[in-house]
Amino acid sequence: MGRLRRSRTHHAQRDVHDLARTKDLDQIQLIDLDLKNRAALEAQHIDLKKPGLVQHYHVEYAKYFEIDIALRSHWKGKVHKRRCKGLKEPAYTIEEAERAAGLGREGKRTPISAQAMPTDT
Repeated sequence: MGRLRRSRTHHAQRDVHDLARTKDLDQIQLIDLDLKNRAALEAQHIDLKKPGLVQHYHVEYAKYFEIDIALRSHWKGKVHKRRCKGLKEPAYTIEEAERAAGLGREGKRTPISAQAMPTDT
């Protein structure tokens, strides 16, 4: 019998699954990083239902940590640095989102016939 090959299903995407469970970057930028909201999030009362009794909350990542050592090691890691770099970029505005969806200034979609069509000349 020959040696069995290990299955290769990992694809080096460990932190992609964590990002799916956290808030979106725009939500964190506009709501959580506001000085009033940030102070309220960092000074939460003890809650027995949440991890770490809500004593170790990371505002930029919108995540509760069990112990202080885990939070401090997260600050040194690649995932934290990548998230902070993403938070430095400006948030999308409503106008940019509408333009990306194909809406014009009037708020209506431009029909295909009204767009510039190439002509065969």
